Amino acid sequence: MVPAPAVAVLMLASDWPSGEDPAGFLVSEKLDGVRALWDGQTLRFRSGLPIAAPGWFTAALPKAALDGELWLGRGRFDELSGIVRHAEPVDADWRAVRYMVFDLPGRPVPFGQRVQQLQAVVAQAQQPWLQVVAQQQVPNAVALQALLKQTVTDGGEGLVLHRASALWSPGRSTTLLKFKPVADDDARVVAHLPGKGRNAGRLGALLLELPNGQRFALGSGFSDAQRANPPPVGSLVTYRYRDRTPKGLPRFASFLRVREGE
Repeated sequence: MVPAPAVAVLMLASDWPSGEDPAGFLVSEKLDGVRALWDGQTLRFRSGLPIAAPGWFTAALPKAALDGELWLGRGRFDELSGIVRHAEPVDADWRAVRYMVFDLPGRPVPFGQRVQQLQAVVAQAQQPWLQVVAQQQVPNAVALQALLKQTVTDGGEGLVLHRASALWSPGRSTTLLKFKPVADDDARVVAHLPGKGRNAGRLGALLLELPNGQRFALGSGFSDAQRANPPPVGSLVTYRYRDRTPKGLPRFASFLRVREGE
């Protein structure tokens, strides 16, 4: 039996409390791409599985570890997902993919300094498809809300806020936060729960496991086709939700999509 790959060690965002003061944070657009970790030798999905990128793509990457998103542009996630999931990369398709990097994982300096170091690393690589995600300071909560509204109007997904003074740390973080009009998150499928009534004989709900080990049933947001052919056990799915219970479980959660390959 082939052993399962180790999950990539990533820093994961929590939700931004709306109305909070963004002073001390650097703000960037939240890109709707495929998370990709470069360890200096191998490009991996967040699951730890290797990404089948062309040789010219990985050969041009620096020796430094990078964290970022493979990205085609706003509103093109499904197209991108199809490209990066091929076991054999299609060279012509990969020519349109950008690797948008936002951190140097493991560097023992605050995020603000890591951004400066990252800019130097990327500049030295001299590859037009390797780019640093732009960061900016936002003066107050009103300006942050306005920036979110404009970003979404322009076709973006939302914002990411990272405390400039924070050190890198693996796992879910309170210094790395996402700010979106509708909250969403990812969880792993651990079981298919049978349906009842009109859904008898097909999927009723997915039993999902959060990164902290908590589990909950996700039963809404599925098309008839998805209930007949549900996301497989072990896959990573994205769901939307309104808020969380005191125990941290999502309320009013609804299925959004499968993050295939991740």
